[in-house]
Amino acid sequence: MYKYIVIFLLFFSSISTILAQSEVSELPGDIEWGEELKQPTGTILSKTIAYNKSGMYALRVKDITDEDRARVYIERYDRDLRLKKAQEIELKYKKKDRKFEDVIYHGGQLYLLTSFHNQAKKKNYLFKQKISNERLQISDRDIEMIGQLDTRNILRDGGFDLVQSRDTSKLMVYHQLPYKKGEPENFKLRVFDESFSELWSKDISLPYNNEIFSVEEYRVDNQGNVYLLGVLYQDRARTRRNGLPNYQYIILTYTKDGSQANEYKIKLRDKFITDLTFRPDGKGNLVCSGFYSERGTYSIKGTYFFRINTETKEIFNENSKAFDFEFLTEFLSENKKRRAKDAERSGNTRRQAELYSFSLDELILRSDGGALLIGEQYYVYEDFYQDFRTGFNRRDYYYHYNDIIIVNIRPTGEIEWATRIPKRQVTRNDGGYYSSYAMSIVRDKIYFVFNDNNRNFSDNRDRLYNFNGRNSIVSIVEVNKNGGWTIAPLFPNRDVNLITRPKVCKQVGRKKMLVYGEWGRSFRLAHLEFN
Repeated sequence: MYKYIVIFLLFFSSISTILAQSEVSELPGDIEWGEELKQPTGTILSKTIAYNKSGMYALRVKDITDEDRARVYIERYDRDLRLKKAQEIELKYKKKDRKFEDVIYHGGQLYLLTSFHNQAKKKNYLFKQKISNERLQISDRDIEMIGQLDTRNILRDGGFDLVQSRDTSKLMVYHQLPYKKGEPENFKLRVFDESFSELWSKDISLPYNNEIFSVEEYRVDNQGNVYLLGVLYQDRARTRRNGLPNYQYIILTYTKDGSQANEYKIKLRDKFITDLTFRPDGKGNLVCSGFYSERGTYSIKGTYFFRINTETKEIFNENSKAFDFEFLTEFLSENKKRRAKDAERSGNTRRQAELYSFSLDELILRSDGGALLIGEQYYVYEDFYQDFRTGFNRRDYYYHYNDIIIVNIRPTGEIEWATRIPKRQVTRNDGGYYSSYAMSIVRDKIYFVFNDNNRNFSDNRDRLYNFNGRNSIVSIVEVNKNGGWTIAPLFPNRDVNLITRPKVCKQVGRKKMLVYGEWGRSFRLAHLEFN
Protein backbone atom coordinates (compact mmCIF):
# COMPACT_ATOMS: atom_id res chain seq x y z
CA MET A 1 0.00 0.00 0.00
CA TYR A 2 2.94 2.34 0.65
CA LYS A 3 3.36 2.74 -3.09
CA TYR A 4 0.25 4.88 -3.01
CA ILE A 5 0.58 6.32 0.48
CA VAL A 6 3.86 8.19 -0.06
CA ILE A 7 2.17 10.52 -2.52
CA PHE A 8 -0.18 11.60 0.29
CA LEU A 9 -1.21 15.11 -0.23
CA LEU A 10 -0.06 18.55 0.70
CA PHE A 11 -3.56 19.95 0.67
CA PHE A 12 -4.38 19.58 4.37
CA SER A 13 -5.16 23.02 5.78
CA SER A 14 -4.84 24.04 9.41
CA ILE A 15 -8.12 23.90 11.31
CA SER A 16 -9.30 22.74 14.67
CA THR A 17 -10.72 19.26 15.15
CA ILE A 18 -13.76 18.50 13.02
CA LEU A 19 -16.11 15.66 13.87
CA ALA A 20 -19.20 15.62 11.70
CA GLN A 21 -21.04 12.37 11.10
CA SER A 22 -23.75 12.13 8.49
CA GLU A 23 -25.08 9.40 6.29
CA VAL A 24 -24.46 10.09 2.61
CA SER A 25 -26.82 9.03 -0.13
CA GLU A 26 -24.13 8.26 -2.67
CA LEU A 27 -21.12 5.99 -2.34
CA PRO A 28 -17.66 7.44 -3.01
CA GLY A 29 -17.10 4.82 -5.71
CA ASP A 30 -18.42 1.87 -7.68
CA ILE A 31 -18.26 -1.78 -6.61
CA GLU A 32 -17.82 -4.59 -9.11
CA TRP A 33 -18.18 -8.07 -7.64
CA GLY A 34 -16.47 -11.24 -8.74
CA GLU A 35 -18.12 -14.65 -8.74
CA GLU A 36 -19.52 -16.26 -5.61
CA LEU A 37 -17.32 -19.14 -4.42
CA LYS A 38 -17.34 -21.79 -1.69
CA GLN A 39 -14.52 -22.08 0.82
CA PRO A 40 -13.09 -25.56 1.38
CA THR A 41 -14.19 -26.85 4.78
CA GLY A 42 -12.06 -25.63 7.67
CA THR A 43 -10.01 -23.15 5.63
CA ILE A 44 -9.71 -19.38 5.70
CA LEU A 45 -8.42 -16.88 3.17
CA SER A 46 -5.43 -15.60 5.15
CA LYS A 47 -4.02 -12.76 3.07
CA THR A 48 -3.66 -11.13 -0.32
CA ILE A 49 -0.15 -12.05 -1.43
CA ALA A 50 0.12 -9.84 -4.50
CA TYR A 51 -1.94 -7.95 -7.04
CA ASN A 52 -0.60 -7.11 -10.51
CA LYS A 53 -1.73 -6.52 -14.10
CA SER A 54 -2.64 -10.19 -14.60
CA GLY A 55 -4.67 -10.62 -11.41
CA MET A 56 -4.10 -11.50 -7.79
CA TYR A 57 -2.61 -14.25 -5.62
CA ALA A 58 -4.14 -15.21 -2.28
CA LEU A 59 -3.05 -17.47 0.56
CA ARG A 60 -5.49 -19.97 2.07
CA VAL A 61 -4.63 -21.95 5.19
CA LYS A 62 -6.05 -24.76 7.29
CA ASP A 63 -5.01 -25.58 10.87
CA ILE A 64 -2.00 -23.30 10.52
CA THR A 65 -1.48 -23.24 14.30
CA ASP A 66 -1.02 -27.04 14.35
CA GLU A 67 2.30 -27.89 12.64
CA ASP A 68 1.33 -31.55 12.28
CA ARG A 69 -1.92 -30.78 10.45
CA ALA A 70 -1.19 -27.44 8.77
CA ARG A 71 -2.14 -27.19 5.09
CA VAL A 72 -1.42 -24.31 2.74
CA TYR A 73 -3.05 -23.38 -0.58
CA ILE A 74 -2.25 -20.72 -3.18
CA GLU A 75 -5.09 -19.28 -5.25
CA ARG A 76 -4.74 -17.31 -8.48
CA TYR A 77 -7.50 -14.98 -9.69
CA ASP A 78 -7.75 -13.07 -12.96
CA ARG A 79 -8.47 -9.33 -13.19
CA ASP A 80 -12.20 -10.04 -13.10
CA LEU A 81 -11.67 -11.84 -9.77
CA ARG A 82 -12.50 -15.25 -11.19
CA LEU A 83 -10.68 -18.14 -9.55
CA LYS A 84 -8.36 -19.64 -12.18
CA LYS A 85 -6.21 -21.99 -10.13
CA ALA A 86 -6.04 -23.36 -6.58
CA GLN A 87 -3.08 -25.46 -5.56
CA GLU A 88 -2.14 -27.09 -2.27
CA ILE A 89 1.54 -26.57 -1.42
CA GLU A 90 3.42 -29.61 -0.16
CA LEU A 91 5.18 -28.91 3.15
CA LYS A 92 7.01 -32.23 3.38
CA TYR A 93 10.53 -32.56 2.01
CA LYS A 94 12.16 -36.00 1.81
CA LYS A 95 9.35 -37.28 4.06
CA LYS A 96 10.13 -34.71 6.75
CA ASP A 97 7.63 -32.11 7.91
CA ARG A 98 8.58 -28.48 7.52
CA LYS A 99 7.06 -25.51 9.32
CA PHE A 100 5.25 -23.05 7.08
CA GLU A 101 6.68 -19.53 7.41
CA ASP A 102 5.13 -17.49 4.59
CA VAL A 103 4.46 -17.05 0.87
CA ILE A 104 5.79 -13.80 -0.58
CA TYR A 105 5.92 -12.07 -3.96
CA HIS A 106 9.50 -10.85 -4.41
CA GLY A 107 11.09 -9.52 -7.58
CA GLY A 108 8.04 -10.56 -9.63
CA GLN A 109 8.25 -14.16 -8.37
CA LEU A 110 6.27 -16.18 -5.83
CA TYR A 111 8.33 -17.88 -3.11
CA LEU A 112 7.47 -20.42 -0.45
CA LEU A 113 9.37 -19.96 2.81
CA THR A 114 9.58 -22.87 5.22
CA SER A 115 11.77 -23.87 8.17
CA PHE A 116 12.92 -27.19 9.59
CA HIS A 117 14.19 -27.88 13.10
CA ASN A 118 16.88 -30.56 13.14
CA GLN A 119 16.80 -31.78 16.72
CA ALA A 120 19.85 -34.02 16.29
CA LYS A 121 22.06 -31.18 15.05
CA LYS A 122 20.23 -28.59 17.18
CA LYS A 123 19.79 -26.28 14.21
CA ASN A 124 16.86 -24.52 12.63
CA TYR A 125 17.00 -24.00 8.84
CA LEU A 126 15.12 -21.54 6.65
CA PHE A 127 14.40 -22.54 3.03
CA LYS A 128 13.04 -20.79 -0.03
CA GLN A 129 11.44 -22.35 -3.08
CA LYS A 130 10.07 -20.75 -6.20
CA ILE A 131 6.37 -21.21 -6.87
CA SER A 132 5.50 -21.10 -10.57
CA ASN A 133 3.37 -18.01 -11.11
CA GLU A 134 1.01 -19.79 -13.51
CA ARG A 135 0.79 -23.42 -12.34
CA LEU A 136 1.38 -22.61 -8.64
CA GLN A 137 3.65 -25.62 -8.21
CA ILE A 138 7.01 -26.06 -6.51
CA SER A 139 9.96 -28.28 -7.34
CA ASP A 140 12.08 -30.11 -4.77
CA ARG A 141 15.10 -29.44 -7.00
CA ASP A 142 14.64 -25.72 -6.44
CA ILE A 143 14.86 -25.75 -2.63
CA GLU A 144 17.61 -23.53 -1.21
CA MET A 145 18.65 -22.82 2.37
CA ILE A 146 18.84 -19.08 3.07
CA GLY A 147 19.33 -19.10 6.83
CA GLN A 148 20.23 -21.24 9.80
CA LEU A 149 20.59 -20.79 13.53
CA ASP A 150 21.84 -22.92 16.38
CA THR A 151 19.17 -23.94 18.85
CA ARG A 152 18.91 -25.81 22.08
CA ASN A 153 15.16 -25.60 22.26
CA ILE A 154 13.15 -24.35 19.29
CA LEU A 155 10.29 -23.24 21.57
CA ARG A 156 12.66 -20.99 23.48
CA ASP A 157 14.96 -19.75 20.74
CA GLY A 158 12.22 -18.94 18.24
CA GLY A 159 12.38 -18.83 14.48
CA PHE A 160 12.65 -16.38 11.60
CA ASP A 161 10.96 -13.09 10.77
CA LEU A 162 10.88 -11.59 7.29
CA VAL A 163 10.37 -7.96 6.26
CA GLN A 164 10.27 -6.48 2.75
CA SER A 165 11.28 -2.94 1.85
CA ARG A 166 8.66 -0.43 0.76
CA ASP A 167 9.42 -1.01 -2.95
CA THR A 168 9.72 -4.81 -2.33
CA SER A 169 13.25 -4.81 -3.85
CA LYS A 170 14.92 -5.84 -0.56
CA LEU A 171 14.12 -8.59 1.91
CA MET A 172 15.44 -8.81 5.44
CA VAL A 173 15.58 -12.07 7.42
CA TYR A 174 15.81 -11.55 11.17
CA HIS A 175 16.19 -14.15 13.88
CA GLN A 176 17.26 -14.24 17.48
CA LEU A 177 20.39 -16.21 18.28
CA PRO A 178 20.61 -18.61 21.24
CA TYR A 179 21.29 -16.96 24.56
CA LYS A 180 21.73 -17.70 28.23
CA LYS A 181 19.77 -16.05 30.98
CA GLY A 182 21.28 -12.70 31.86
CA GLU A 183 23.42 -12.44 28.71
CA PRO A 184 23.26 -9.69 26.07
CA GLU A 185 20.61 -9.93 23.34
CA ASN A 186 21.99 -11.57 20.18
CA PHE A 187 20.45 -11.77 16.73
CA LYS A 188 21.38 -12.16 13.07
CA LEU A 189 20.44 -9.98 10.10
CA ARG A 190 20.53 -11.03 6.44
CA VAL A 191 19.51 -8.76 3.57
CA PHE A 192 18.68 -10.03 0.06
CA ASP A 193 18.09 -8.21 -3.22
CA GLU A 194 15.13 -8.77 -5.55
CA SER A 195 16.75 -11.85 -7.12
CA PHE A 196 17.27 -13.34 -3.64
CA SER A 197 21.06 -12.86 -3.74
CA GLU A 198 22.48 -12.00 -0.34
CA LEU A 199 23.67 -8.39 -0.07
CA TRP A 200 25.04 -8.58 3.47
CA SER A 201 24.67 -10.37 6.79
CA LYS A 202 25.71 -9.55 10.32
CA ASP A 203 25.63 -11.10 13.78
CA ILE A 204 24.55 -8.47 16.32
CA SER A 205 25.30 -8.50 20.04
CA LEU A 206 23.61 -5.75 22.03
CA PRO A 207 25.10 -4.24 25.19
CA TYR A 208 21.90 -5.06 27.09
CA ASN A 209 20.81 -7.95 29.23
CA ASN A 210 18.17 -9.94 27.31
CA GLU A 211 15.91 -9.85 30.37
CA ILE A 212 15.49 -6.07 30.15
CA PHE A 213 15.54 -5.48 26.38
CA SER A 214 13.12 -6.53 23.66
CA VAL A 215 12.95 -5.77 19.93
CA GLU A 216 9.49 -4.50 18.91
CA GLU A 217 9.82 -3.50 15.24
CA TYR A 218 12.32 -3.83 12.39
CA ARG A 219 12.45 -2.42 8.89
CA VAL A 220 14.65 -2.50 5.79
CA ASP A 221 14.70 0.43 3.37
CA ASN A 222 15.02 0.44 -0.43
CA GLN A 223 18.82 0.69 -0.16
CA GLY A 224 19.14 -2.35 2.11
CA ASN A 225 19.75 -0.47 5.40
CA VAL A 226 18.18 -2.03 8.50
CA TYR A 227 16.51 -0.27 11.44
CA LEU A 228 15.37 -1.83 14.72
CA LEU A 229 13.14 -0.38 17.41
CA GLY A 230 13.47 -1.82 20.91
CA VAL A 231 12.42 -1.15 24.50
CA LEU A 232 14.94 -1.06 27.37
CA TYR A 233 13.45 -1.59 30.84
CA GLN A 234 15.00 -0.47 34.08
CA ASP A 235 14.35 -3.83 35.75
CA ARG A 236 13.63 -7.43 34.84
CA ALA A 237 9.88 -7.17 35.39
CA ARG A 238 9.37 -5.57 31.96
CA THR A 239 6.24 -3.92 33.32
CA ARG A 240 5.04 -0.45 32.47
CA ARG A 241 3.95 1.14 35.70
CA ASN A 242 2.17 4.25 36.80
CA GLY A 243 4.49 6.88 38.20
CA LEU A 244 7.71 7.71 36.41
CA PRO A 245 8.48 5.84 33.17
CA ASN A 246 10.60 2.73 33.87
CA TYR A 247 11.53 2.12 30.24
CA GLN A 248 12.80 3.92 27.17
CA TYR A 249 12.69 3.32 23.43
CA ILE A 250 15.91 2.74 21.52
CA ILE A 251 16.42 2.84 17.73
CA LEU A 252 19.33 0.86 16.27
CA THR A 253 20.50 1.49 12.70
CA TYR A 254 22.71 -0.70 10.49
CA THR A 255 23.73 1.09 7.31
CA LYS A 256 26.38 0.75 4.59
CA ASP A 257 25.92 -3.01 4.25
CA GLY A 258 25.79 -3.39 8.02
CA SER A 259 29.27 -1.94 8.56
CA GLN A 260 28.01 1.21 10.30
CA ALA A 261 25.95 0.80 13.48
CA ASN A 262 24.38 3.58 15.54
CA GLU A 263 22.12 3.76 18.56
CA TYR A 264 19.57 6.46 19.48
CA LYS A 265 17.95 6.64 22.91
CA ILE A 266 14.52 8.25 22.77
CA LYS A 267 13.44 10.35 25.74
CA LEU A 268 10.52 12.71 26.31
CA ARG A 269 11.34 14.35 29.63
CA ASP A 270 8.97 13.08 32.35
CA LYS A 271 6.22 11.96 29.97
CA PHE A 272 5.31 8.37 29.16
CA ILE A 273 5.96 7.35 25.57
CA THR A 274 3.07 4.95 25.12
CA ASP A 275 3.67 4.09 21.45
CA LEU A 276 6.40 4.78 18.92
CA THR A 277 7.02 3.88 15.30
CA PHE A 278 9.26 5.13 12.51
CA ARG A 279 9.71 5.15 8.73
CA PRO A 280 12.77 5.77 6.52
CA ASP A 281 11.96 8.75 4.28
CA GLY A 282 14.32 7.87 1.40
CA LYS A 283 16.50 10.94 2.11
CA GLY A 284 18.72 9.47 4.80
CA ASN A 285 16.34 10.40 7.63
CA LEU A 286 14.14 8.42 9.97
CA VAL A 287 10.75 10.00 10.64
CA CYS A 288 9.61 9.04 14.13
CA SER A 289 6.29 9.70 15.81
CA GLY A 290 3.95 8.30 18.40
CA PHE A 291 1.73 8.99 21.40
CA TYR A 292 2.56 10.14 24.91
CA SER A 293 0.77 10.34 28.24
CA GLU A 294 1.21 12.37 31.41
CA ARG A 295 -0.63 9.80 33.48
CA GLY A 296 0.58 6.28 32.67
CA THR A 297 1.05 3.77 29.88
CA TYR A 298 -2.56 2.91 29.07
CA SER A 299 -3.79 6.31 27.92
CA ILE A 300 -2.63 9.06 25.55
CA LYS A 301 -2.59 12.84 25.93
CA GLY A 302 -0.96 13.90 22.66
CA THR A 303 1.62 13.18 19.98
CA TYR A 304 5.34 13.72 19.57
CA PHE A 305 7.42 13.89 16.41
CA PHE A 306 11.11 14.07 15.45
CA ARG A 307 13.57 13.16 12.71
CA ILE A 308 16.94 11.42 12.84
CA ASN A 309 19.64 12.10 10.24
CA THR A 310 21.36 8.72 10.00
CA GLU A 311 24.50 10.30 8.47
CA THR A 312 25.11 13.08 11.00
CA LYS A 313 23.23 11.42 13.92
CA GLU A 314 21.37 14.71 14.41
CA ILE A 315 17.89 14.59 15.97
CA PHE A 316 15.81 17.51 14.71
CA ASN A 317 12.23 18.79 14.24
CA GLU A 318 11.46 17.62 17.76
CA ASN A 319 7.98 18.56 18.86
CA SER A 320 5.33 17.29 21.26
CA LYS A 321 1.77 18.55 21.35
CA ALA A 322 -1.24 17.71 23.48
CA PHE A 323 -4.58 17.08 21.80
CA ASP A 324 -7.18 19.81 22.11
CA PHE A 325 -9.49 19.53 25.10
CA GLU A 326 -12.53 19.21 22.84
CA PHE A 327 -10.91 16.31 20.98
CA LEU A 328 -10.12 14.46 24.23
CA THR A 329 -13.62 14.95 25.64
CA GLU A 330 -15.71 14.73 22.46
CA PHE A 331 -17.68 11.65 23.55
CA LEU A 332 -17.75 12.20 27.33
CA SER A 333 -20.91 13.02 29.26
CA GLU A 334 -21.39 16.62 30.34
CA ASN A 335 -20.55 15.73 33.96
CA LYS A 336 -17.30 13.98 33.03
CA LYS A 337 -16.40 16.81 30.67
CA ARG A 338 -16.94 19.34 33.46
CA ARG A 339 -14.76 17.37 35.89
CA ALA A 340 -12.03 17.11 33.24
CA LYS A 341 -12.22 20.88 32.69
CA ASP A 342 -11.83 21.50 36.42
CA ALA A 343 -8.77 19.21 36.48
CA GLU A 344 -7.33 21.10 33.52
CA ARG A 345 -7.70 24.45 35.31
CA SER A 346 -6.21 23.17 38.59
CA GLY A 347 -3.34 21.29 36.92
CA ASN A 348 -4.45 17.93 38.36
CA THR A 349 -2.70 15.63 35.86
CA ARG A 350 -4.22 12.42 37.22
CA ARG A 351 -7.77 13.64 36.53
CA GLN A 352 -7.21 15.42 33.22
CA ALA A 353 -8.80 13.95 30.11
CA GLU A 354 -6.84 11.35 28.14
CA LEU A 355 -7.76 8.66 25.60
CA TYR A 356 -7.49 5.05 26.74
CA SER A 357 -6.00 1.94 25.12
CA PHE A 358 -5.21 3.40 21.71
CA SER A 359 -2.67 1.52 19.57
CA LEU A 360 -0.63 3.18 16.85
CA ASP A 361 -1.32 1.37 13.57
CA GLU A 362 0.16 3.49 10.81
CA LEU A 363 2.67 6.28 10.27
CA ILE A 364 2.15 7.66 6.76
CA LEU A 365 4.67 10.10 5.31
CA ARG A 366 3.33 13.16 3.51
CA SER A 367 5.22 14.39 0.48
CA ASP A 368 5.93 17.75 2.15
CA GLY A 369 7.70 16.14 5.12
CA GLY A 370 4.66 15.98 7.36
CA ALA A 371 3.02 12.78 8.53
CA LEU A 372 -0.28 11.15 9.31
CA LEU A 373 -0.84 8.97 12.38
CA ILE A 374 -3.62 6.37 12.41
CA GLY A 375 -4.58 4.74 15.70
CA GLU A 376 -7.35 2.50 16.98
CA GLN A 377 -8.67 1.77 20.44
CA TYR A 378 -7.89 -1.88 21.11
CA TYR A 379 -7.96 -4.02 24.23
CA VAL A 380 -8.89 -7.53 25.34
CA TYR A 381 -11.09 -8.17 28.36
CA GLU A 382 -10.82 -11.55 30.10
CA ASP A 383 -13.87 -12.95 31.92
CA PHE A 384 -13.17 -15.88 34.27
CA TYR A 385 -16.13 -17.69 35.81
CA GLN A 386 -17.57 -21.09 36.72
CA ASP A 387 -20.10 -22.66 34.37
CA PHE A 388 -22.77 -23.92 36.77
CA ARG A 389 -24.17 -26.27 34.15
CA THR A 390 -20.93 -28.23 33.87
CA GLY A 391 -19.07 -27.26 37.05
CA PHE A 392 -15.98 -26.36 35.03
CA ASN A 393 -14.13 -23.07 35.16
CA ARG A 394 -14.23 -21.09 31.95
CA ARG A 395 -12.41 -18.14 30.42
CA ASP A 396 -13.94 -15.91 27.78
CA TYR A 397 -11.97 -13.28 25.90
CA TYR A 398 -13.74 -10.19 24.58
CA TYR A 399 -11.91 -8.38 21.79
CA HIS A 400 -12.59 -4.64 21.59
CA TYR A 401 -11.76 -2.72 18.41
CA ASN A 402 -13.24 0.72 18.81
CA ASP A 403 -12.71 4.32 17.69
CA ILE A 404 -10.24 5.27 14.96
CA ILE A 405 -8.19 8.45 15.41
CA ILE A 406 -6.36 10.31 12.65
CA VAL A 407 -3.71 12.93 13.46
CA ASN A 408 -2.36 15.16 10.70
CA ILE A 409 1.12 16.51 11.57
CA ARG A 410 2.97 19.39 9.95
CA PRO A 411 6.63 18.98 8.87
CA THR A 412 7.58 20.91 12.03
CA GLY A 413 5.88 18.29 14.21
CA GLU A 414 2.87 20.40 15.19
CA ILE A 415 -0.64 18.98 15.02
CA GLU A 416 -2.51 20.36 12.03
CA TRP A 417 -5.76 18.62 12.92
CA ALA A 418 -7.03 15.52 14.68
CA THR A 419 -10.21 13.56 13.97
CA ARG A 420 -11.89 10.74 15.84
CA ILE A 421 -14.26 8.29 14.13
CA PRO A 422 -16.65 6.50 16.55
CA LYS A 423 -16.66 2.73 16.06
CA ARG A 424 -17.65 -0.14 18.35
CA GLN A 425 -16.66 -3.75 17.65
CA VAL A 426 -16.87 -6.27 20.50
CA THR A 427 -16.59 -10.00 19.77
CA ARG A 428 -15.94 -13.03 21.94
CA ASN A 429 -13.25 -15.73 21.62
CA ASP A 430 -12.53 -15.04 17.95
CA GLY A 431 -9.31 -13.03 18.07
CA GLY A 432 -11.06 -10.12 16.36
CA TYR A 433 -11.41 -12.10 13.13
CA TYR A 434 -13.93 -9.68 11.59
CA SER A 435 -12.88 -6.56 13.49
CA SER A 436 -10.65 -3.52 12.89
CA TYR A 437 -10.61 -1.72 9.51
CA ALA A 438 -9.16 -1.57 6.01
CA MET A 439 -7.81 1.70 4.66
CA SER A 440 -7.17 3.37 1.30
CA ILE A 441 -5.77 6.80 0.44
CA VAL A 442 -7.06 8.38 -2.76
CA ARG A 443 -5.76 11.83 -3.67
CA ASP A 444 -6.66 14.09 -0.70
CA LYS A 445 -9.08 11.67 0.98
CA ILE A 446 -8.80 8.67 3.29
CA TYR A 447 -11.28 5.80 3.26
CA PHE A 448 -11.96 3.28 6.04
CA VAL A 449 -14.01 0.10 5.58
CA PHE A 450 -15.19 -1.91 8.59
CA ASN A 451 -18.03 -4.05 9.90
CA ASP A 452 -20.72 -2.12 11.72
CA ASN A 453 -24.14 -2.57 13.31
CA ASN A 454 -26.97 -1.63 10.96
CA ARG A 455 -28.86 0.00 13.87
CA ASN A 456 -26.29 2.81 13.69
CA PHE A 457 -27.94 3.90 10.45
CA SER A 458 -31.44 4.16 11.89
CA ASP A 459 -33.16 7.47 12.58
CA ASN A 460 -32.55 7.08 16.33
CA ARG A 461 -28.85 7.90 16.81
CA ASP A 462 -28.71 8.59 20.53
CA ARG A 463 -26.23 5.74 21.06
CA LEU A 464 -23.61 3.76 19.19
CA TYR A 465 -24.37 0.05 18.83
CA ASN A 466 -21.71 -2.65 18.93
CA PHE A 467 -20.82 -4.81 15.99
CA ASN A 468 -20.80 -8.32 17.49
CA GLY A 469 -21.56 -10.50 14.47
CA ARG A 470 -25.29 -9.80 14.52
CA ASN A 471 -27.22 -7.06 12.69
CA SER A 472 -24.08 -6.58 10.65
CA ILE A 473 -23.50 -4.14 7.84
CA VAL A 474 -20.32 -3.00 6.10
CA SER A 475 -19.61 0.73 6.54
CA ILE A 476 -17.35 3.06 4.61
CA VAL A 477 -16.01 6.33 6.04
CA GLU A 478 -14.66 9.13 3.85
CA VAL A 479 -12.28 11.61 5.53
CA ASN A 480 -11.70 14.83 3.61
CA LYS A 481 -8.61 17.06 3.50
CA ASN A 482 -9.81 19.14 6.46
CA GLY A 483 -10.48 16.17 8.76
CA GLY A 484 -14.25 16.20 8.33
CA TRP A 485 -15.85 12.85 7.59
CA THR A 486 -19.01 11.10 6.50
CA ILE A 487 -20.14 7.50 6.90
CA ALA A 488 -22.42 5.34 4.75
CA PRO A 489 -23.31 1.67 4.20
CA LEU A 490 -21.00 0.19 1.58
CA PHE A 491 -23.94 -1.83 0.26
CA PRO A 492 -26.78 0.71 0.66
CA ASN A 493 -29.51 -1.36 -0.91
CA ARG A 494 -28.76 -4.44 1.23
CA ASP A 495 -28.49 -6.40 -2.02
CA VAL A 496 -25.23 -8.00 -0.89
CA ASN A 497 -25.44 -10.09 2.28
CA LEU A 498 -21.79 -10.29 3.32
CA ILE A 499 -19.49 -9.51 6.20
CA THR A 500 -16.00 -8.26 5.39
CA ARG A 501 -12.57 -9.33 6.60
CA PRO A 502 -10.62 -6.06 6.91
CA LYS A 503 -7.27 -7.84 7.26
CA VAL A 504 -7.71 -9.32 3.74
CA CYS A 505 -8.89 -6.11 2.04
CA LYS A 506 -6.13 -4.11 0.41
CA GLN A 507 -5.50 -0.99 -1.66
CA VAL A 508 -4.36 -2.29 -5.05
CA GLY A 509 -4.25 0.86 -7.17
CA ARG A 510 -4.26 4.63 -6.93
CA LYS A 511 -8.07 4.62 -6.93
CA LYS A 512 -8.85 0.98 -6.30
CA MET A 513 -9.41 -1.20 -3.25
CA LEU A 514 -9.80 -4.97 -3.13
CA VAL A 515 -12.73 -5.87 -0.86
CA TYR A 516 -13.28 -9.34 0.58
CA GLY A 517 -16.63 -10.55 1.91
CA GLU A 518 -17.99 -13.86 3.20
CA TRP A 519 -21.16 -15.37 4.61
CA GLY A 520 -21.04 -18.90 5.95
CA ARG A 521 -18.90 -20.90 3.52
CA SER A 522 -19.56 -18.51 0.64
CA PHE A 523 -17.16 -15.69 -0.22
CA ARG A 524 -16.72 -13.05 -2.90
CA LEU A 525 -14.08 -10.54 -3.94
CA ALA A 526 -14.80 -7.10 -5.32
CA HIS A 527 -13.10 -4.07 -6.82
CA LEU A 528 -14.07 -0.81 -5.14
CA GLU A 529 -13.20 1.91 -7.67
CA PHE A 530 -13.19 5.34 -6.01
CA ASN A 531 -14.48 8.39 -7.85
